[in-house]
Amino acid sequence: MSTMRVEVVSAEREIFSGEATMLIATAEAGDVGIYPQHTPMLTRLKAGDVRLMLEGGEEEVIYVSGGILEITPKVVTVLSDTAMRADDIDEAAALEAQRKAEQALKDTTADMNYAKAKAELAQAAAQLSALKKLKKLR
Repeated sequence: MSTMRVEVVSAEREIFSGEATMLIATAEAGDVGIYPQHTPMLTRLKAGDVRLMLEGGEEEVIYVSGGILEITPKVVTVLSDTAMRADDIDEAAALEAQRKAEQALKDTTADMNYAKAKAELAQAAAQLSALKKLKKLR
């Protein structure tokens, strides 16, 4: 089976570097599936998960806070401010962040930034979604 080089990098560190048979990510225009020898492309990613199908049938799930997906003939690169393996997500913290963001959106009397609360809710939901997909794999 043919593979492609994939690099997933956050602002702080490299999250994944290796070969994959397929990559699935949530781009701004919708989900994209990337196979080896894909046409070069550059697109923005939404907060969500990046799923990597590895040789041997294993699947790696990585949460990204958004970012850029770049496909070149030699490498597929995911650049994100925040990225972490789904195994490293603190489920309790994500649930608490989701609860706080939902409460902030409901509290119309509070002096709050609606866009910030909505973004925090989207981030928490994306982290929980990545965890859910990882749990299905096991």
